Amino acid sequence: MQKITIISVGKLKESYFKAAEDEYVKRLKGFCDLKIVEIPQQLLPSHPTEGQIISALETEGENIIAKIPKSAEVIPLCIEGKILSSEELAKKLEENASFESGNLAFIIGGSYGLSNKVKTLGALKLSMSKMTFPHRLARIMLLEQVYRGYKIISGGEYHK
Repeated sequence: MQKITIISVGKLKESYFKAAEDEYVKRLKGFCDLKIVEIPQQLLPSHPTEGQIISALETEGENIIAKIPKSAEVIPLCIEGKILSSEELAKKLEENASFESGNLAFIIGGSYGLSNKVKTLGALKLSMSKMTFPHRLARIMLLEQVYRGYKIISGGEYHK
């Protein structure tokens, strides 16, 4: 079974985000071995300097890198990434599943994004949209799109 790891900076605090996450985790059980890893977000002052932001991103980046499964293909989510259709993401899932490891790690940064070191780990950088979304919502959107991708692959009725 394909292994999907979602490494995300920050916790889901809102009950409605947690309920949505729980629902997609339940739906994905039959399609993949899913693991969600939360990395602590570095605390910054209300008006951080660029140096403080870079330092926080580097610390978060090292924590992220430590949690990436060794055989995983890394896909960082970042604004400068490629926008894929649901069908294109499904194809990516299917292609990866055919490899020996069949292991994907999606990386979601915090409110200031991801360190350059983390971004360079991905042959594919993924963007959800040209619009900006809260990173907590991005996690739910990613889970939904992974679920949709598996339904596309299996020919299910969910994707229309």
